Amino acid sequence: MTTDVRPDWAVPEQTAVEELRGPLAVVRGVHGVAWDEFATIRLDRGWGTPQEVRHGLVLEVDGEIAVVQVLEGTSGMDPSRTGVAFAGAPLRIPVGAGWLGRVCGGRGDPLDGGPPVLGRRTAPVTGWPMNPVRREPPSQPVLTGVSAVDALTTLVRGQKLPIFSTAGLPHLELATQIAAQASVGGEPFAIVFAGMGLPHADAGLVRDVLEGRSAAGDLVLLLNTADDPVVERILTPRIALTIAEHLAFELGRHVLVVLTDMTSYCEAVREVSSARGEIPARRAYPGYLYSDLASLYERCGRLRNRAGSLTLLPVVTMPAGDITHPVPDLTGYITEGQIVLSPQLHAAGTYPPVDLLGSLSRLMRRGAGPGRTREDHLDLAAQLLSVLARAREVRDLADLVGPAALSATDQLYLACEADVRTEVVAQGRTELRTMDDTLDRVWRALGRLPRRELTMLPPAQLDTRYVPAVGGPA
Repeated sequence: MTTDVRPDWAVPEQTAVEELRGPLAVVRGVHGVAWDEFATIRLDRGWGTPQEVRHGLVLEVDGEIAVVQVLEGTSGMDPSRTGVAFAGAPLRIPVGAGWLGRVCGGRGDPLDGGPPVLGRRTAPVTGWPMNPVRREPPSQPVLTGVSAVDALTTLVRGQKLPIFSTAGLPHLELATQIAAQASVGGEPFAIVFAGMGLPHADAGLVRDVLEGRSAAGDLVLLLNTADDPVVERILTPRIALTIAEHLAFELGRHVLVVLTDMTSYCEAVREVSSARGEIPARRAYPGYLYSDLASLYERCGRLRNRAGSLTLLPVVTMPAGDITHPVPDLTGYITEGQIVLSPQLHAAGTYPPVDLLGSLSRLMRRGAGPGRTREDHLDLAAQLLSVLARAREVRDLADLVGPAALSATDQLYLACEADVRTEVVAQGRTELRTMDDTLDRVWRALGRLPRRELTMLPPAQLDTRYVPAVGGPA
């Protein structure tokens, strides 16, 4: 495990492990132990192979009893032959540029054959609260190279913008594509990608897609796979954000953190809560799930007088597509918009299957427009949303009265919607589009409509950029 806390048996060893309960160890007879303290656990009373050493975090202290969350799980542990030493401090990890270009497990252990990551400084994985008074409003875009995101749900530096998906949709492919293509216009930039509960095939996909970015030295990759201990997933996003905070606020980089999948993380929180015997709330998740998620999501942002920024892109899979499920529901309260993937578009063969009308970036106006993306961006996005909303109404009308009853203008709206789907939304999995290319594609799709229908675009922009489609309206 990559940490500056080393086993030190000069620290009094607590030998009275009273009970093992799922991933938890109950230790009796402790003194001076505090919540969130790091612990080293020795099996069989001897320091033999590394497999005989495990690590834990104190979840609860009640008098002389401490509940320790064992990160590697309690399988194979014998309470009568187990010793625990408490470090007297929370878990800290080395931070610095040494993480860039490395591929590690969910707890920071190297997977790339390299040495453990070292750093001149360490930081607690719980992070430091960001003073609201020192926060700067998010501004300037993070360009993803994905038209469906850049055009209508522009990601802004310092924003937290989740991807809402369901099982079977290509959310992992989209997340890795964004991580591989994202840029901030030549300024110092880094990606921190944390996977939680990934099957080995998906972990291999992530490594393959991001290999170039890793070789360039601007990627940190943390992979917790499905056969790793479940409780390790609780630590993975915290380590990722601790690394990102140092890169952003101390080294002056703009950092994009991708967390996938937050539902796996929340299920791990639920499992630990159940093992602790806590009273369950909605869907058996603990009642503190909202504050737990907020403690992660709110670590992003920008700080006054600091050059860097931390932008967060969490992936949330919705069980059975239920957006009222506690994980997407609570995530929606904390974050600033959402990118929603559509099963219908996926079934029709469209990649990425982004539902443009269901998606929203609440901070888009702070990061798009003149001086940021292009002067026509915001007007063009508003016009496109209006056209898509009208096209949806037309399709609903066609279901009632039949396509033959639609007017010629209604038919043009449907044709425009089809062009948006094929020319703007549909994109190759390795295709990188510039912002100019994306917005020009939107203009071409809107060329299906007569100029009189484009009421949200200024006349000067129409004079300059509007070109009727071939065979389209005059």
